[in-house]
Amino acid sequence: MRKLIVVVTLAGAALLPWAVEAKGGGKAVFDSAGDLKWKDAGPDAPGVQIAAVSGDPSKGAAKFFVKLPADFNVGLHHHTPDHFVVVLSGTLVMNVDGQDHSFPAGSYFSYTGKKQHTTKCTDAAGCLIFIDAHGKWDVVPEKTAAK
Repeated sequence: MRKLIVVVTLAGAALLPWAVEAKGGGKAVFDSAGDLKWKDAGPDAPGVQIAAVSGDPSKGAAKFFVKLPADFNVGLHHHTPDHFVVVLSGTLVMNVDGQDHSFPAGSYFSYTGKKQHTTKCTDAAGCLIFIDAHGKWDVVPEKTAAK
């Protein structure tokens, strides 16, 4: 009888987290535009600002907004993590494999496997994008042949 009580107690304890989760139904996260905490991206990216809403892009996987100034233009580079991007305002022009691709507000693009590209913001008001990065965020310049 004592053994049966122990088994029933352990089974109940194992199901308790499931019952709490089922009752709670998960969680919700809200960040309104006014609550975002913008930080300068650093001396290598003047005028660029980042606001993380999940994770820390300097440490690992993260979801974050990026403000790019009107004159933002970065040469051939790649990012170590796979990442998925939505353009929220402005227009980005990306060059991939020698071909320009224009991404106005509402556009989506992704880069995986360290795909090389260039990036520029062509809107006079700057650009705002949202990035879902699956690892620590970086910008790795590519070596280009001297002309």
